[in-house]
Amino acid sequence: MDHNTSVTDGPELAEPYLREVLAGAGLAVEYVRAEGNTLYQRGDDGSETPVVDFAGGYGSVLLGHHHPEIVARAQELLAEGTPVHAQFSRHPYANRLAAELNRIIHRELGTTEPYFAIFGNSGAEAVEAAVKHAELDRGMRIEALLTEIGASARDALAAVASGAATVAEPTLTRFGLTATQDPAAAVRLLEAELGRHNATQTARPPLFLALEGGFHGKLAASVQLTHNEGYRAPFRSLAAQARFVPHDRPDLLKEVHAEERGVLLELGVADGRVVVREREFPVFCAFLVEPVQGEGGIRVLSEEFAREIQEFCAAIGCPVVVDEIQSGMGRTGTFLAGTAVGLRGDYYTLAKTLGGGIAKTSVMLVRQAYYRREFEIVHSSTFAKDSFSCHIALKVLELLEADGGLAYRRAAERGEALRAALDSVRSDYPDVIDEVRGRGLMLGLEFRDQSDSPSAEIQGAARGGLFGYVLAGHLLRAHRVRTFPTASAVNTLRFEPSLYLSDAEIAQLEQGLRDVCALLREGAGEALIAM
Repeated sequence: MDHNTSVTDGPELAEPYLREVLAGAGLAVEYVRAEGNTLYQRGDDGSETPVVDFAGGYGSVLLGHHHPEIVARAQELLAEGTPVHAQFSRHPYANRLAAELNRIIHRELGTTEPYFAIFGNSGAEAVEAAVKHAELDRGMRIEALLTEIGASARDALAAVASGAATVAEPTLTRFGLTATQDPAAAVRLLEAELGRHNATQTARPPLFLALEGGFHGKLAASVQLTHNEGYRAPFRSLAAQARFVPHDRPDLLKEVHAEERGVLLELGVADGRVVVREREFPVFCAFLVEPVQGEGGIRVLSEEFAREIQEFCAAIGCPVVVDEIQSGMGRTGTFLAGTAVGLRGDYYTLAKTLGGGIAKTSVMLVRQAYYRREFEIVHSSTFAKDSFSCHIALKVLELLEADGGLAYRRAAERGEALRAALDSVRSDYPDVIDEVRGRGLMLGLEFRDQSDSPSAEIQGAARGGLFGYVLAGHLLRAHRVRTFPTASAVNTLRFEPSLYLSDAEIAQLEQGLRDVCALLREGAGEALIAM
């Protein structure tokens, strides 16, 4: 069989329902080649048609498809027979990668505190690693807290036994206990009662905080931290739960804390009396936040909310996990998108561009103050930290940092040019387009609700949740432009092209968007969905 041709006979076995959905929107096409900012679509006659790629692998190909230096490095590594599977051995290339990531992050954050690296294969895995590490850390902090409480109980008992302290009746009656003539027995009763309370508290599952509209993956734990109810609900029983905070209501953080707060009770001695003190129980395991929400509609976190999150988490001892999987690696004009809004993470997750569009790799970084070395034993991955992906990632960082960070400046400049085109379309079609959002080469264009369109086709797409996919299908068919809506805000089209986006490609997109807007304004649904 010719391996360059597609098998068309027989049933579709590789995600057939998804193929059906894509076909309905005109997006079920085959791409046979890719380079730079272009994908090549195979036609029915076997010919290739170039398509400008504004989807960019959901943000994975900032350096373009098959960047020649990355391809050359990959070929070199394979020709050398670099070990892909050499688990449980020394990995100096992984250490070099971690050191280079630290160097760049230290420069941006103005800190010297080390961030230790745990590698994975995908963004969702990096999030899962962060969540697991945060829970390991929380559990160890709880153990230390219980040890301190146990020591305080022994000290109180010793003080009573020596006559240095007494137990006041109100302290006993507060917990429904009756005074006894034996002070030591009273302390033991108090200790047992407090122990029951504390056992109830420590049995509580961890609670995570995240923002409405956030997306952190679709694995067992990460999907529960993703706001989209459609993704979460079927798997609610599998993992820890989250409280979601509106992205424009930082004031709600204190309310959430008041509702969910837990305390452990501890015996102590003050002024010759046994007293009961409260110790804050770490209910909240972590706060996950994207500096720019990808699937939530390309929404940029405000500086005010970033500051509120930082201060709130510092006050309650809750680590901040900054999800830079889609926004990081230079896409917004700085290595970390959070830098622009003053967000500093206790954890960072990176993926997508880290693999240069070729390797499948990710990393979870955790700062020294939170790091638990025990995690390295209880968490591992067969394919993580291999020589091939680490060397490719090192080449990516080399390209980003070259010429004094020219790639970051280019991302900002090309982003401004793209945004100017989107703003121009919005200015001419304010009745069709609601807003342009984003930063750098991570931009979104939100269309106004069309559920009351006079066109049955447009109305049906809007009410059925397929509106953005219908628009994307038209742009692909009629204008050879590839983009998609954001998963949790399907009225918003996303634009995450490579650094090598040209003015001509921007003009091609603008022409296509103007056509879409004109059809929506006219209610020309048949023309919009025509295959």
